[in-house]
Amino acid sequence: MRLLAIVATLLGACVPFAAADELALSPRNASYRIDVRLDAAARTLEGRETVTWRNIQETPTRELWFHLYWNAWRNDRSTWLLEDRARERAGGPAKEIRDEDWGWIEVDSVAFSGVALARRYAPDDGNPEDRTVLVVELPEEIAPGESVAVDLAFRAKIPRTFARTGFRGDFFFLAQWFPKLGVYEAGGWNCLPFHAATEFYSDYGEYRVAMTVPEGFVLGATGRETARSANSDGTTTYTHEQADVHDFAWTTSPDYLVREGRFEEPGLPPVDLHLLIQPEHAGQAERHLAAARAALLHYGTWYGPYPYGHVTFIDPAYGSGAGGMEYPTLFTCGTRLFAPQENDQPESVTIHEAGHQFWYGIVGNDEFEHAWLDEGLNTFSTVRALDTAYPASRRFVRRYLPEPGRGRGRGRAGFLPLVFQDIEVPRFIDRLDRYRDAAGSDDPSTPTFRYRPETAADITYSKTMLWLGTLERELGWDVLQKILATFFERYAFRHPEPEDFFAVAEEVAGQDLSWFFDQVYRSAVTFDYAVGRVASIPVEPRGFVEQDGKLVLADRPQGDDDSAGAERRWRSEVVVERRGDGTFPVDVLLVFEDGEERRERWDGQARHTTYVCEAKSKLRHAIVDPQRKLLLDLDRTNDSRLREPEPDLPATKWASKWMLWFQDFLVTIAFFA
Repeated sequence: MRLLAIVATLLGACVPFAAADELALSPRNASYRIDVRLDAAARTLEGRETVTWRNIQETPTRELWFHLYWNAWRNDRSTWLLEDRARERAGGPAKEIRDEDWGWIEVDSVAFSGVALARRYAPDDGNPEDRTVLVVELPEEIAPGESVAVDLAFRAKIPRTFARTGFRGDFFFLAQWFPKLGVYEAGGWNCLPFHAATEFYSDYGEYRVAMTVPEGFVLGATGRETARSANSDGTTTYTHEQADVHDFAWTTSPDYLVREGRFEEPGLPPVDLHLLIQPEHAGQAERHLAAARAALLHYGTWYGPYPYGHVTFIDPAYGSGAGGMEYPTLFTCGTRLFAPQENDQPESVTIHEAGHQFWYGIVGNDEFEHAWLDEGLNTFSTVRALDTAYPASRRFVRRYLPEPGRGRGRGRAGFLPLVFQDIEVPRFIDRLDRYRDAAGSDDPSTPTFRYRPETAADITYSKTMLWLGTLERELGWDVLQKILATFFERYAFRHPEPEDFFAVAEEVAGQDLSWFFDQVYRSAVTFDYAVGRVASIPVEPRGFVEQDGKLVLADRPQGDDDSAGAERRWRSEVVVERRGDGTFPVDVLLVFEDGEERRERWDGQARHTTYVCEAKSKLRHAIVDPQRKLLLDLDRTNDSRLREPEPDLPATKWASKWMLWFQDFLVTIAFFA
């Protein structure tokens, strides 16, 4: 693979990352040199940065557009706060904001070759009060291929954690903390105001960041530490450098414990593991390290190698709100004081955020408009890695959920009784309920920042994960794995669009998949297949009679002497229905009382279809989609139906309810643990 060859070259080269452009993994067209000082008591930052930008598009520009993310928490009139409040009104968690909780960022000056440049805010079209985008006017056009360097001085008030950045006591997690360039594209600057339901998008470059913090504070950051100096004023300056990344985050606290590890696997480059963990969680350090190794192994094997040679991961302070977030070569985890192995924590969040080093870090999609390209692909990959690395580990919610395709009895015919067992596809179950609640709320091709805030995550994470799982079960894991690996290699250190992914999928699968993507991405259709009716009636024994000079088969009364001992047969009829708007080919399984099974294939296009057959025994039940290929089906309880209710159905019903209550009780215990 191209990426693996480049990584091998880098690992064997004893030169600084900036010394040889031919070793660059990315365009490196947006680079930063930053000096920043933390005042821990005042909770402020003061910094200076030099930004070097190269125009890699085919059109010139006379402007530079910067994100000032922290102005989203300057007051309650920003677009982010207005949308967040709307999400609260829709039932999301509410956050009480005190005077000391607000944050902001102020650019004091912007200069080119010592000459001050004019600047202005670019407010959101629908909100003139927003201050999260700053436009800098350049003295002359920057033509394609040309570069410009500007110097900025800025100050910032660190917020009490919003969007996983901020402080709690002496714990600081600092993300999106500096003036950061948007992305210049063929149509102009892609630098949208900060929206509550979206994350980030920026170009790749080289970073050299010097961070001054109080003496005794432990620091972790994007990149490798290249220098450290003790200062006469009781502070320490740490310098980190990293090339071929599109962001930089850091954290500092006097409480961190440092634990080191290493990832080494044949065929993959080695990676130094740097864990900063809270003292009360020290006993879980090896679990964090093992989970990070699992992510690097499985993602690296399935998709492509991790190229940086090091990664830092953070166990945030209790109540800090900074857990579960990704940044280049650095991510935050999350755990509890009591975390039994069965709860998959910290393993699940560690694998997920480590996985974002691939889907977001290396393949740098636009998270403002197409967040599913990283969050959805990564959520699918996370659960597959979890089930591969920890096959014996199942959460309570997985262990006690009813088997899909089985449901409570309804009406005279009833459904199959509820059966509690380890189901065939446990890795998808946790997302099903979230998807059901939001299945038709948005057309996924809508730009992510325009999703309904209260259901954006369900569409981005859950729906994408489930349609990828459906595609896996339709095409096979070997094909889907090759699709993802090809997409990863082809668009590493680039900015792919959704159509790029779909083109790769069709190329690798060797078939037109537009019928599928049109439904799961370009529309808001929902899927629901059901067994509507099941019946069996006797067919009387038949014999030969003469009719018009010919021998023909004829039904005869069962009691006739010449029919004694003849085999009774049953005529069974099954009606299957498409109750949703979406269409998908499904199997229909007919199971008879003597154990015989018959399988029919339905293209799923019509609103309903009927299957009629004769057999030696009555039909016991019918199931549509018995292999559960269509993970997007909204109602699994109608996928199967008994011909007659089972005698113990009332007891099964109440036992099922009790088990569901018991499941909720166990999940509650696990939560508070």
